[in-house]
Amino acid sequence: MSVKISEKTIVSTLEKLEKLKLDEKLHAELSWCWNSYKYDNNPVGVIEKSKKALELFKAKREENSKAVAKKLVDDLEKIVMN
Repeated sequence: MSVKISEKTIVSTLEKLEKLKLDEKLHAELSWCWNSYKYDNNPVGVIEKSKKALELFKAKREENSKAVAKKLVDDLEKIVMN
């Protein structure tokens, strides 16, 4: 499985989760998975947690389109769709 995971996208996702206080548990889990991925290059956890973040961000964008940048949503979709 060849997956391109952008550090910038994951870091931006973590920052947005923290800023919006959407899901502290998801923030912690994604952070842990990201650090694990950097060590072992196994993307499964990052992809799984990114899917959950993507769902939250899409819901937040429906409430307020300016709450989460469209580019961040698009970049996350690229990660989870691979």
